[in-house]
Amino acid sequence: MEDDVAVGLAVLELCAGGGGQALGLEAAGFACAAAIELDTASCATLRQNRPHWQVIQADIRNLNGLDFRGIDLLAGGVPCPPFSIAGQQLGRDDDRDLFPQALRIIEESHPAAVMLENVPGFASAKFRTYRHRLAASLMRMGYVPRWTILNACDFGVPQLRPRFLLTALHQRAASRFVWPEGLGQQPPSVGDAISDLMASRSWPGAFAWTRAASGIAPTIVGGSRKHGGPDLGPTRARRQWATLGVDGLGIADEPPGPGFPADGHPRLTLAMVARLQGFPDSWQFAGKKTAAYRQIGNAFPPPVAAQVASAIAEALTATPNSSARRSQPSLFA
Repeated sequence: MEDDVAVGLAVLELCAGGGGQALGLEAAGFACAAAIELDTASCATLRQNRPHWQVIQADIRNLNGLDFRGIDLLAGGVPCPPFSIAGQQLGRDDDRDLFPQALRIIEESHPAAVMLENVPGFASAKFRTYRHRLAASLMRMGYVPRWTILNACDFGVPQLRPRFLLTALHQRAASRFVWPEGLGQQPPSVGDAISDLMASRSWPGAFAWTRAASGIAPTIVGGSRKHGGPDLGPTRARRQWATLGVDGLGIADEPPGPGFPADGHPRLTLAMVARLQGFPDSWQFAGKKTAAYRQIGNAFPPPVAAQVASAIAEALTATPNSSARRSQPSLFA
């Protein structure tokens, strides 16, 4: 990824959350024109870490896309519960489905490119008709829509986290767009990724735990505002965490110390979960533990967002005479 590939390009981000996608967009060189988010704690996180960004606390239903007419990129992680296998999968019948609002804002703002992220359940056969309608709407606006599933573990994130990605570019740029292929190497294990954090309070079992936690994490889930506090997911997920020597029933306030059993299963801290999600250690989350954990767990891992955004930037900024790589056909099937 070239550091200056997106020089001069700006992005409007919808449903920005705690900043995972925003950090990836920044790493790809996009300047933040505005980050739209409804959640108070998430807005505080964005403002705390990036005071120069324009952070707008608002429901995207009330956003006027004309205010951002001609923006280079519109990106967003519209709410996933309507399509998540953990929910009822009501799709368009779920009042949390904000894809229609995203389409409205795209039509009003007419960006050069679109990048939308969601849960892999959106790629299932159940939502084929919905995807076709979405694609048809984008094509009527003059875009070439494509989608794929990318897994965070292919981009150096120590977590099994597949995500649905949709891009839409105008024809000339679309012909130059190619999905990123990943790093071509195994990500670090959970133990290797957070060993220093787990040992930071002199826990005697830290070394043995690091060696035993030799796999990558299952998908980190952020939960919803309606259900429970911070934990690492349902029963099946907690069993997977247990094989890595982690107690998934909650989030710890601090790493294990000298009094914690050497052969015990410690809980992860917010800092540990954030690192497993691909956040840099410097990124601080506002709000109490539950609010902070939801920001982390619901985030789009920054390393994946950076690679997709970089590919979009390359497609938008390539000169007509540059050698264009062959793009994949539309995958709305």
